[in-house]
Amino acid sequence: MSMISEFKDFAMRGNVVDMAVGIVIGGAFGKIVSSFVADVLMPPIGLMLGGVDFSDLALTLKEAVGDTGPVLMSYGVFIQTVVDFLIIAFAIFLVVKAMNSLKKEEPPAEPEPEPGPSPEQVLLTEIRDALRSQS
Repeated sequence: MSMISEFKDFAMRGNVVDMAVGIVIGGAFGKIVSSFVADVLMPPIGLMLGGVDFSDLALTLKEAVGDTGPVLMSYGVFIQTVVDFLIIAFAIFLVVKAMNSLKKEEPPAEPEPEPGPSPEQVLLTEIRDALRSQS
């Protein structure tokens, strides 16, 4: 089998194609959520906190010197990223929960039979008892 046909077999497996589609959709969904958080959710929260723009929140570790810019710890961007993550995680939780509720429930398992003699043992016991009664 040539390497090209092996690669084709690998690439066309259902799981690989499904995974690729999921990654593309997940990337697009991540961009939508990031835009929602940065452009819709955080501005009103910043306004409620006194006109704070979270993307501008930073701690200056070293001031700018000459042509070198300042060294900043941008914790506002980190806060936005955490909010992005929480929204995406909650959305995925809701999708998984919905998919689990759509699954057909499996019928309850039949109870296991009481441990007892097997049919062979019952037959052998009957033969033994019949032989004893004849003697």
